Amino acid sequence: MHALNAFLLTTVFTAWGYQMTILELSAFITSVIGVGLSIFGPRSTWPWWNVSSLLYAIWFFEYKYYASGALQFVFIAGGTWGWFGWGKKGATPGKLTRKNLLTCLAIFLAAWLALNPLLIHLGAAATITDSFCFVGSCIAQYLMVKEKFEAWPLWFVVDSVYTYQYFHGKAYLTGTLYILFVLMAVAGWRTWLKRANSLTATAQ
Repeated sequence: MHALNAFLLTTVFTAWGYQMTILELSAFITSVIGVGLSIFGPRSTWPWWNVSSLLYAIWFFEYKYYASGALQFVFIAGGTWGWFGWGKKGATPGKLTRKNLLTCLAIFLAAWLALNPLLIHLGAAATITDSFCFVGSCIAQYLMVKEKFEAWPLWFVVDSVYTYQYFHGKAYLTGTLYILFVLMAVAGWRTWLKRANSLTATAQ
């Protein structure tokens, strides 16, 4: 286990003083593939999410982003659920009802306020942003699994905050990854909304 950890933390190259490890580079590549696929809704997106989440779990705990590290296990559970929930045909995007949307927002705010003090107690590298993004990501992942297009605007907000957090923490490759996630969230938002509207019109 120690040998594997040492290998993953091996520096691939150094650019402008930033050391790029095998771990972060591998997590970056698998994340881009996984999220890129999810825009189009095939079930094959989920194994990529799970691999990237496992790699990033190791990386986040190494750099004391505790909420982000724990979040990866939520992603793995969601990825497993999504694989079986979506089925062979992939996602069929739908919309939340107004009541469900308001419920999600209320849960978001309550959980964010509850988690932040815990992260402060643990001495996390980031607290307000990490707790905000942890809760938002959990809800967004749930909405992805349930095939709701509202996952994408929530990903847009969460990934924008993560972009700031990781650049502020000088994790430049991961910060760049979240810039890509923001752009992908816009693409997923448009694609899933169009399909959800089309399916609604067909059902009527």
